[in-house]
Amino acid sequence: MSTNEAIADFIEVYDDALSREACAALVERFGASKADEPGRVGGGVLPELKDSRDISLAGKPEWRDAEAQLNQAVFRGLLAYLRRYPHTLIAPLMLEIPGADGSRHRLTAERLQAMDDAALTPIVQTVLRPGAINLQRYTGGRGGYPYWHCELYPRDPGADTLHRHLLWTIYLNDGFAEGETEFLYQQRKITPRTGSLLIAPAAFTHTHRGNRPHGGDKFIATSWILFQRAEALFGKG
Repeated sequence: MSTNEAIADFIEVYDDALSREACAALVERFGASKADEPGRVGGGVLPELKDSRDISLAGKPEWRDAEAQLNQAVFRGLLAYLRRYPHTLIAPLMLEIPGADGSRHRLTAERLQAMDDAALTPIVQTVLRPGAINLQRYTGGRGGYPYWHCELYPRDPGADTLHRHLLWTIYLNDGFAEGETEFLYQQRKITPRTGSLLIAPAAFTHTHRGNRPHGGDKFIATSWILFQRAEALFGKG
């Protein structure tokens, strides 16, 4: 293994995070819903930066089952990601867990990696929360998100955009050319494969863009994994 190959780039792809049947059902529901709107960026609707049709699932009862299905798939990937990069969880916060003797112990990378899902899940849910999910369609030959951007920026008064820790995308279809998620500094392109889950950091280090698909439309589900708000982590004091 060369030196470059040994360096982690913190971009992980998990194949078959969602079944092909589940992906096809979401694509079909997207087309039937008639609820899609022009895609937005932080500054609003700017098709020269992002040309897409989006459906936000947040607050829509008719999409609650899809929202739960997607969050469950992402959470399984997140547990794998945290075992690969445990400092994603423990570097920002000095976490403690109860030991067998009842005393509290600092959560180390080694302890986290040794935990089974049942033990790790409540810790993750204490620290992190899911973001609002968008379904997006990029029209073949026209749509795309060519602007180099990151997911962490100061936008809303509640600072949710500054709570974003990781980004994720589930590719809902393939069968088109190009349309990769391209990361600038890592010089890496992620080719969409139906049902695969992409997880990467949200900050400027992972500046990226969505390349234009050709020969067919590209459908994705995408969102963020955010820190819990300070009052949830530390109390209102």
